[in-house]
Amino acid sequence: MTESASTVIRTQGLTKRFGGLVAVDKIDLEVVQGDIYGFLGANGSGKTTTVRMLLGLVLPTAGSVEVLGAPIPKAAGRVLPHVGTLIEGPAAYGHLSGAANLRLLDASGPNPGRRDRNRRVEAALEQVGLAAVGSRPVKAYSLGMRQRLGLAAALLRQPKLLLLDEPTNGLDPQGIHEVRDLLLDLNARGTTIFLSSHLLAEIEQFCTRIGVLDRGRLVVQDDLATLKAPTGRSVVQVDRPDDAASLLDDQVEARTGDRLVVRTDDPAKLNRRLVESGIGVIGLSPERLTLEDVVLARTSGTADRVERAS
Repeated sequence: MTESASTVIRTQGLTKRFGGLVAVDKIDLEVVQGDIYGFLGANGSGKTTTVRMLLGLVLPTAGSVEVLGAPIPKAAGRVLPHVGTLIEGPAAYGHLSGAANLRLLDASGPNPGRRDRNRRVEAALEQVGLAAVGSRPVKAYSLGMRQRLGLAAALLRQPKLLLLDEPTNGLDPQGIHEVRDLLLDLNARGTTIFLSSHLLAEIEQFCTRIGVLDRGRLVVQDDLATLKAPTGRSVVQVDRPDDAASLLDDQVEARTGDRLVVRTDDPAKLNRRLVESGIGVIGLSPERLTLEDVVLARTSGTADRVERAS
């Protein structure tokens, strides 16, 4: 995140209570222009409630929300035409075609002109891979096709910001790959993306910045590259692990079989020391945490787990 980048989403002390239940607990989100922000958490952690507050669909109990530099919900009428959304699955009239649904949605927005409307609808269907079935009734669509239609609706107005809640729900692996490529292309052309998911693999594949909710609290918010940076330890595999452990003594933080996790700021020096002591080094690499490691270390764990995609 750079100092010159403008803030697209900012919340301060954002809180939502439902009776005695604190669904979202004093979170401070910051999303800047150009981010692909992965909003991660177990089912029930407060992700969807947070996204709905960002859109003014749910009023916060406390705290504030700014989207595209304006307060929400006060400025929602001015801001939301520049925000594409897919929240809690797509809604559509089943007896109408996909194209007809998009035309109705576009007619309710600020874009003038029927001729331009048809062009926008056709372009959106093409982007999400539904051009060939745009004339079919939505009731004949699969779950994955409905999800694509919802994404097409989010893209109709060429938004500055995309707010997506589980956008790959119901898609097969090929569909997930295609949606990922589409989002990367949109981001490269200037669209900021806020993507809510409970799938670690989906977030880790292409997001640049990460926020993790745990029982309503924001427990992680950082650049993905920072979270996965070298830890200052090295993983070394040797042919004489007992001798290596004795030699390195208190530098060894963990050991599994012939692999040792060694605290060091100079892997080359570590390698030289082992070799000069007659210990064969089979493998040596800096330790890097996976996103799964980060999430497990920072969250409490619930029955509804944050999952890797199968």
